[in-house]
Amino acid sequence: MSGATKLSDFDNAIAPDQRKAAQGHYTEILRETPFYPRLAALMNGGHWYDWGGYHAPDALTELELEYFAIRSTVALFDVSPMVKYRISGPEAEACLNRLTLRDVRKQKTGRVVYSAWCDDQGQVLDDGTLFRLAPNDFRLCCQERHLPWLQDSAIGFKVDIAEETDAIAGLALQGPVSAALLNDAGFAVDGLKPFDLAEFDLGKGKVMISRTGFTGDLGYELWVARDLALPLWDRLWKLAEQHRMRAIGYAALNQARIEAGFITANADFVTADAALREDRCRQPDEVGLGWMVDPDKPHFTGKRSIAAARSNGSLRHVLVGLEIEGNEPAEGAIVYHNRKHEAGIVSAGIWSPTAKRNIAIASLTRPYGTQRTDNLWVEIYALREGQYHKLMKRARIVERPFVRLARRVKTPPERQ
Repeated sequence: MSGATKLSDFDNAIAPDQRKAAQGHYTEILRETPFYPRLAALMNGGHWYDWGGYHAPDALTELELEYFAIRSTVALFDVSPMVKYRISGPEAEACLNRLTLRDVRKQKTGRVVYSAWCDDQGQVLDDGTLFRLAPNDFRLCCQERHLPWLQDSAIGFKVDIAEETDAIAGLALQGPVSAALLNDAGFAVDGLKPFDLAEFDLGKGKVMISRTGFTGDLGYELWVARDLALPLWDRLWKLAEQHRMRAIGYAALNQARIEAGFITANADFVTADAALREDRCRQPDEVGLGWMVDPDKPHFTGKRSIAAARSNGSLRHVLVGLEIEGNEPAEGAIVYHNRKHEAGIVSAGIWSPTAKRNIAIASLTRPYGTQRTDNLWVEIYALREGQYHKLMKRARIVERPFVRLARRVKTPPERQ
């Protein structure tokens, strides 16, 4: 057909720069963190995943070995992909007090707090850690990116907000031997209490160390400028054999964080800016973050909506910890009341090697989990020899954390 248009004609009509951009949309390579060269050298199996656009290891060797490094010796985990914002200026405190749930005025310099922030409807946008580096200088670390929202919300305040995710590298050093290793590396951390932070010399620069982590264990997080990342890694790794340190991936960390009862954005709850459906959004009281809300501080974003939901009884969900019979992990399972009324869903579940029980975090629809707390069941589909078997297992609501370790808060830490 002489009048027919060929596909190549459309292709030729696209400008070269547009065609290159379109191809790049499908072939974009994940970024490498500052520690990627060391992690790649240790990788056995190619178990990488996408963490916020960065190459991140799901597991470097064996999940069991990596998990027990957290609980028995010391584990090293790259947290560089965590989104980091620097918020500074004469009204940084006032700005952050307007944005976050907790009263920032009470946070002292050299301290870290766990907080969250909401939209005008009181729906959680994200949670994270807020570092007070100086009276008018803060760092906010979180899971998702919020720069446009932060900048819009800061209008009218004398404050500068900049993302520094690429500029600042981070390592989590977690486990009972973590303090001993850091001390032997020349970082005297024995005086740091939970959520303290301090700076230490690192050759040509400084390393900031905070007694924080996502494992519910004794642990620290180390923050350095990008060009000091590999010198920091190498300094710690020289002590790896002596202290039985192991580099780990997210799979092991995830097991530990579930045992600690910690929640993850867009896993255990959907953030307000990521939700496609209004009924998927959650207020702080619906995801176990209600304790953060300080109703006595000045106005903050979402304050009126949160107060209204509390007073008029419109809260629809509740986040609970579950202990489930048997040893089959229940992640993704539906929760029922009396085996027939759908009550909610399990967002995270594992067989806990430390607690020696089957544990889960679940979101339930009220009144289940509040007025109705008994006769709960989970529907688990277990794959066995090529077939799925439906298992109905009893569940009961229990307190979080599922694993509580005294060494997490003991100061100074005991030498291991």
